[in-house]
Amino acid sequence: MSERFAVLLQYLLPKQALTALAGRFAAARAGGLTTAVIRWFVGRYGVNMAEADNPDIAGYASFNEFFTRPLQPGARPLAAADFTCPVDGAISQFGAILRDQIFQAKGHAYSTTALVGGDAALAAQFEDGSFATLYLSPKDYHRIHMPCAGRLLRMIHVPGDLFSVNPVTARGVPGLFARNERVVCVFESAHGPFVMVLVGATIVGSMATVWHGVVNPPRPGHLREWRYEERQLVFRQGEEMGRFLLGSTVVMLFPKSTLEFDAGWAPQRPIRLGEHMGDRAI
Repeated sequence: MSERFAVLLQYLLPKQALTALAGRFAAARAGGLTTAVIRWFVGRYGVNMAEADNPDIAGYASFNEFFTRPLQPGARPLAAADFTCPVDGAISQFGAILRDQIFQAKGHAYSTTALVGGDAALAAQFEDGSFATLYLSPKDYHRIHMPCAGRLLRMIHVPGDLFSVNPVTARGVPGLFARNERVVCVFESAHGPFVMVLVGATIVGSMATVWHGVVNPPRPGHLREWRYEERQLVFRQGEEMGRFLLGSTVVMLFPKSTLEFDAGWAPQRPIRLGEHMGDRAI
């Protein structure tokens, strides 16, 4: 199938209905059927169950329970770095934000204001800053962790489309990550403010954070916001902050002169939770 046709097909598919159906199935506790589907998925995508806290495929009551499985203690040691990688996956893109424009793929960019749900004042903090877009494939560990220690200030649920977020779609759908449904998490840290955006996709049944639980559904069709300035929700570097119930993409924003990326980083390079992402820019 050509890339152009694959992208066109996504415009035609009933993505919301497919996602809702997938979400119901993933949450179902169907006994042997659930185990059979998990076994097929592990074989199809090459999931490494040896590093899971529970490697027994039959030990998961639902597909969601399997998909968000924890790792064995010590499976992802933290590098000695100011910023560590928050997920297992691959680098989609990373680098400098050009004024307010984030590079998506050749010929495509989108604005920080659009990404964070239209809040121009929030987006302005990252003008000429840096970004990283990290893609989680089906085989990956799907919990999201903190790249550095931080205190939660806000969470914004932005309604949107549910296109796939794989590399083919990123090359073919303009403004993909600012079009899809997403959860914007705003933190402050010793290095300054930073944002972690959990981007939904086709078949992504929901996204959850450790402080709120499942954010979506519901999907009311309008922007929702929660403020946490009056609470002390502080997370350590490497601590879990959220998860995808069927996987997707994380986009991170940092202010100007904050982060110098690891010299070994490159687009499409595989990454692992806890590895060296970068250090404070000098």
